[in-house]
Amino acid sequence: MSFALPDGLPPGRFLPSGPARVWVSDEFPHDIERLWPRLLSEQKACRLVPLLCRPDAMGTPIGLADVDAVRLEEVLATDFAEYRRRRLPFWTDPTPAPAPEGVEPWPHDPGPPFEQWPGLAPQVPAAPASLTPETAAASLLTWFSKTEQFGLDECRLVLVPARRGSDALASIGWSAEAPLPLLCALLRSWEDRFGAQVVAVFGSELHVSVARPPAEAEHANLLALEHVLSTANNIVDDPPTPFPEYAMDLVGRTCWSFWWD
Repeated sequence: MSFALPDGLPPGRFLPSGPARVWVSDEFPHDIERLWPRLLSEQKACRLVPLLCRPDAMGTPIGLADVDAVRLEEVLATDFAEYRRRRLPFWTDPTPAPAPEGVEPWPHDPGPPFEQWPGLAPQVPAAPASLTPETAAASLLTWFSKTEQFGLDECRLVLVPARRGSDALASIGWSAEAPLPLLCALLRSWEDRFGAQVVAVFGSELHVSVARPPAEAEHANLLALEHVLSTANNIVDDPPTPFPEYAMDLVGRTCWSFWWD
């Protein structure tokens, strides 16, 4: 089933995405910096989520019932217990891992400062000086364009019928090796707590804008653990990054990036 399109779109076409359809531009829009803020401002009214995506990253959609069924705190508590069991020997052994000649040893990672699942990071409330989710997403898109982000020109503008941006990956069946129901449940929660917005998926990379990032180290530690439990390969592992260093980098950070092998 097709849907009414906003005015001013570049040439494109409807494509099937499971029982629904999505609209995909024929090329990367040359005027995306002008078009993007308008699409974001109309998102709630039109219920069309704008997304930058490579067409080959769209796979088999999952039903939102699969996302609804994820009991986020319970799943993350179980996953953290298993993650800690596997990693604890490395966290407690400060001996540097062997490295090839001429290569600096990987820094020791003491791991998260928790013995049990500590719970989700608290919500950051909106303040008069806070970015709006739409402004944060537009700013990230502008940064992509100015820095000529690798892979951006291979993306297309995709309009996804969805009630909220965090459901767009489920609706297109993003084909990375990510655990999609869990990831979408996390994205929903990050959207509510931090004003997060999915902006782009380049192959197996996911880029998320953040309107209200944590401002305190304690809260950043909690959030960093959520990032780790997303299973993304780049979180503390590639490049090897001590957990405390990764967590501190989240304080005030308005863009989160993830990738899966």
